[in-house]
Amino acid sequence: MNTRDTVRISNEKWCVLTIQRGFLRLAGLCFCLFWVLACAPKATETEDAKPPVTVGYQGIINPWKVAIQNKAFTEATGRTINWRKFSSGSEVISAMASGDVQLAVAGSSPIATAMSRGLDVELVWIMEAIQDNEALVAREGSGIQSLQDLKGKTIGVPFASTTHYHLLFALEDAQIPTSEVKLLNLQPDAIAASWAQDRIDAAFVWSPVLDQLKASGNVILTSGELAAKGRPTFDGLIAQQNFAQNNADFMKTFLAVIAEQDKAYREAPESWSVDSEPVKAISQFMGAPAENVVSVLKLYGFPSLEEQVSSTWLGGDASQGVPKALAETAVFLKAQQSISDVLPDYSGLVNPSYAQAALQAVSQTP
Repeated sequence: MNTRDTVRISNEKWCVLTIQRGFLRLAGLCFCLFWVLACAPKATETEDAKPPVTVGYQGIINPWKVAIQNKAFTEATGRTINWRKFSSGSEVISAMASGDVQLAVAGSSPIATAMSRGLDVELVWIMEAIQDNEALVAREGSGIQSLQDLKGKTIGVPFASTTHYHLLFALEDAQIPTSEVKLLNLQPDAIAASWAQDRIDAAFVWSPVLDQLKASGNVILTSGELAAKGRPTFDGLIAQQNFAQNNADFMKTFLAVIAEQDKAYREAPESWSVDSEPVKAISQFMGAPAENVVSVLKLYGFPSLEEQVSSTWLGGDASQGVPKALAETAVFLKAQQSISDVLPDYSGLVNPSYAQAALQAVSQTP
């Protein structure tokens, strides 16, 4: 064996030893990493590292959009919030069913549908009472001046909606059989087109189409008037039950932020002018003209924290407030074949506890 072979063998041994030592070091590092991952405390929702919350909203003009625009929700709760826009209550319910959304806004009819179908949701807040933002309007020249004049007329209304529910109640209250009117199942855009073509005599619909119809029509009845007769309709905030129960502090703070914005509007609606900061914030977030924001806000009612937890709204039993309204809405939906079953009691799915906690927290704030 010559000197060159000796050097070559020595180099080979050195390489093998180096590789072996590197392997041992790598194995040691892997073991340490495994131990850290296996033995380190797991993060939970009660610790600092909390997952984002997805909240669904719709294109409804209301005060809480100010807090979305200025990020007040994130600041108050300390949580990352993903805001997701929906165009209808049915879309909201589908997203809630999939588990993709933890909180979302929907109308009373979709909420009643979700509950009747066994979806794991609960109503925790009344976003707005639908008052003059939904109305029955008669076209000029139709000869309709009162409900009794509807006999023999053609009325456009989106079936299985809150306005359909209110229209049937109005006819019942006026003792007008549905066989004496012609009801057309038209979505808002189709109502506007049919109105322009004189194909319908009246319509029960909501803004912004409602605002278009008023220009050449007369308001016969509003949803607010029917609500005063014991049949309220509303938009509500629903939550996945497990999420709400496991994030009670978040829920309390979230609702307190909404309540603060609603209170600011209720106490000084005249200050919410086209040039005001709140209206500018809503206009920017919604992409709506400031003039529309001002006019539409006037059409809704925004219950206070005290009203939220009262028997008028969330605090009622099966024969009161929201539970009663949901049950009556469900009966209507079943008659329209939108659902197959009506629950014996909806009060267990209406949870005022988070609003009560928010009220207590606000009351204790100096």
